[in-house]
Amino acid sequence: MKDFSYQDRIAVYPGSFDPITLGHIDIINRALKLFDKVIVLVLFNYRKKPLFSLDERVRLIKKATEGNEKIIVESFKGLLVDYLKQNNIRFVVKGMRAISDFEYEFQQHLVNSKLFDVETVFFMTKFEYNFLSSSLVKEIAFFGGDISPFVPSNILQDVLERMDKFKMEVD
Repeated sequence: MKDFSYQDRIAVYPGSFDPITLGHIDIINRALKLFDKVIVLVLFNYRKKPLFSLDERVRLIKKATEGNEKIIVESFKGLLVDYLKQNNIRFVVKGMRAISDFEYEFQQHLVNSKLFDVETVFFMTKFEYNFLSSSLVKEIAFFGGDISPFVPSNILQDVLERMDKFKMEVD
């Protein structure tokens, strides 16, 4: 647990990141233009069955962002707002790909701000990543497609190896 002061320009970028994509990396890099540090927070989502464990996702994100001391990678099982309260963080970063993301993300912002004094900063996804999602990356990889344009190059092999294991499990 960190103890950031309110004056620290720290933001949390929450998500499942299963796996992290170049779209996620773009949002992180753009957020670093506004914030001194960005905490990439891998959240447990009971509604999803992830390909990678929480620890694996944290490891992949650290590998994908290695060398940047402004990026902190952690995991959390609980409500985002509880993490924010525990760490005295007031800013959340979210990426939005399309208008369909807006309703859910806006609802999350309203609930979080009702439970805690938090501001959400929305980044519109760049055009080249507008279609990109972790689910799509997994589907392409499952059927043997080329995911190299969609994931950081230094984790590509990790993703492909995990997908191979998964395909063996479901056969």
